[in-house]
Amino acid sequence: MDETESDAAALGIVMPEQPPEDFEVWEENWPVVELFLRVQTQWRISMNGPIGLDYGAVAWILKLTAEETTHRPLLEELQIMEGAVLAYIAKQES
Repeated sequence: MDETESDAAALGIVMPEQPPEDFEVWEENWPVVELFLRVQTQWRISMNGPIGLDYGAVAWILKLTAEETTHRPLLEELQIMEGAVLAYIAKQES
């Protein structure tokens, strides 16, 4: 039995009414999408909710999975995604 909705409610997370639609990811964006998926559980949380990703964990994942020459560009792209997630969460809470 899928308990996703009850688990989300217990954590104060509002689930979307319908699943998100599929979307296309351009090939040049795959590396940062893969990085985001790897670190998606590494959010720093305050009393008011998520405040950003734990960059210590992000650095560790980058070291394990990416070439050193790509660390900075990937981090900059990840920060764009992080900002979009935080803006979405803030919009949902207002």
